[in-house]
Amino acid sequence: MNEIQITGLEDLGFGGFNETELGESDLLKHTVARVVSEYREAYKVRSINGEYLAKITGKQQFLAVKREDYPAVGDFVLINELSPGKAVIHRVLPRKNILRKKYSNREENQLIATNIDTAFIVGSPDKDYSLNRFERYFVIARDGGINPVIIINKTDLISEAELQTKLNELKGRLGGVEVLLTSTVTDSGLNELEKYITRGKTYCFLGSSGVGKSTLINKLLGKNEIKTMEVSETTGRGKHTTSAREMYFLKNGGIVIDNPGTREVGTGDSATGMENVFEEIRLLSQSCRYTDCTHTNEPGCAILEAVEAGTLDKDKYANYIKLRKEAEFYEMGEVERRAKDRKFGKFIKKAKEGLEKY
Repeated sequence: MNEIQITGLEDLGFGGFNETELGESDLLKHTVARVVSEYREAYKVRSINGEYLAKITGKQQFLAVKREDYPAVGDFVLINELSPGKAVIHRVLPRKNILRKKYSNREENQLIATNIDTAFIVGSPDKDYSLNRFERYFVIARDGGINPVIIINKTDLISEAELQTKLNELKGRLGGVEVLLTSTVTDSGLNELEKYITRGKTYCFLGSSGVGKSTLINKLLGKNEIKTMEVSETTGRGKHTTSAREMYFLKNGGIVIDNPGTREVGTGDSATGMENVFEEIRLLSQSCRYTDCTHTNEPGCAILEAVEAGTLDKDKYANYIKLRKEAEFYEMGEVERRAKDRKFGKFIKKAKEGLEKY
């Protein structure tokens, strides 16, 4: 499956939501393109006319106050060609959704990609296999209104019985989750993955380093477009080589994004994603004795009672409490930042008044 020839906006994934954001004057003055990769102070964009290395205008740089004010992989933008292979980005069109995560040592969210239809959360059945990590990815996906699908790759590493055990664990922990099983060694499940990917839809591959995201995309492309390293004989894992996000257009019309692997998946203040992934716990909390129950030690806590009775998975409960504490921490940090901003605003106002009097 090789890359498609871009002949229309639908080949870029443009349509429906995006079309309502454009006027006739926009199409007359500018060209619609999509951001396929990001570099330092520059972007590679693709339109029906080809690929360009593009930069944003000075005005956009001046007005930007946070990371999300800049273009990101997946964005639809309006460009003008300056010279062959070079362009300027005039505007980022409104986003359908945003996939973001949090770093524990940074205040701001990291923007992963935008305008995503499905997040493929890739894991391999080795020592790094973690239901907690899957749940974290589910939280950030559903917080962005993105459908998460699990891919268990490298199924050739374990027996059928072991694989079935892991599938039962996933279903028990995450409910009716969709799971695709693949192996790039035996090519098992690759046909099913190709059939899942449909024309004009965008799929972002997420997961830890070495689980085989780039190798899977290479298989879909039918060529070794993305550089990968040999699998370690001692761990059975590939070494991480992807250093930047990149978008690829498949021959069947599907659009995929390779994403650098990471072991740290901070959920930040993803309240919507938390409620969605932990719906069972949210419903139980409505029966707690106290409205401000922390679900850790209060008498009459319906969640603790469910854990003790064995009707609520204790590991799921423990991960929920951990993620909830993270969310509270980031939310508190945001409140403190806003208070600081208000204080700074008052300082500026007084300074201006003093200058006027002077």
